[in-house]
Amino acid sequence: MRLFVFGLGYAARAIAEAAGAPLLATTRDGRDGTIRFGDEGAVRAGIAASTHVLSSVPPDDDGDPVLRHYGDALTGRWLGYLSSTGVYGDAGGGWVDEHAPADRGRRPQRNAADAGWRAAGASVFRLPGIYGPGRSPLDRVAAGEAHRTGVAGQVFSRVHVADLAQGVVAAFDAPCDVYNLADDLPASQDAVVEEAARLLGLPPPPVVPVEELSPAARGFHAENRRVANGKAKRVLGWRLRYPDYRAGLRALSATTNPIAASAAPAPASGVQR
Repeated sequence: MRLFVFGLGYAARAIAEAAGAPLLATTRDGRDGTIRFGDEGAVRAGIAASTHVLSSVPPDDDGDPVLRHYGDALTGRWLGYLSSTGVYGDAGGGWVDEHAPADRGRRPQRNAADAGWRAAGASVFRLPGIYGPGRSPLDRVAAGEAHRTGVAGQVFSRVHVADLAQGVVAAFDAPCDVYNLADDLPASQDAVVEEAARLLGLPPPPVVPVEELSPAARGFHAENRRVANGKAKRVLGWRLRYPDYRAGLRALSATTNPIAASAAPAPASGVQR
């Protein structure tokens, strides 16, 4: 197996590591030995040398840039696309599975990209909020960047990046289809940040009313849904290492110290961690 990744970001890096396969990848600027997305010759050569292609590139105002620029080169190999559970839109707190309409999201471009990759024969992974090492409520609470909203009855789904990666890798040998990769326990943002504060021995973050948040954050909080994961468990044999946010945050708090990390001095110029 040879893996080609469009957009080597946080989740895609975890997937590549879990796959353990030879890897070529793109970024916007070709940093860290990757291929610049706009370097068409190198990108097409990389695709041609690969058996599996995964895209984590979000749509832009004109649609999906990968399909637009390289869609003609993708045939004949396994395809995967990291989409969003945002395509389901607001469900009023109800459960959504892969049979729910996927054109209800706030971003028409995301809805269209999801449909475009499905039409191309890709496995589409609809992802909720992603957390993991260096990018979790523990880090936001420790940095003083977390808040609560005080909104009753509003829930979201999330997934630990390690579980996400294992789900995508399991799909390499499964039928191309749509899979929700979310944990077992949808919960409110307030409950999650309160648990993070408890694990850190800190007081709960302050309450910030939704109407005082940014327009993007207000849009996010306008939705309320629970994401069902039964299909991924049945078809992919997916087993969650962190079935809920409590297990995930507990594991992260045992291996990292966000408070110490946030207080550490910045490295000297030219020194990389």
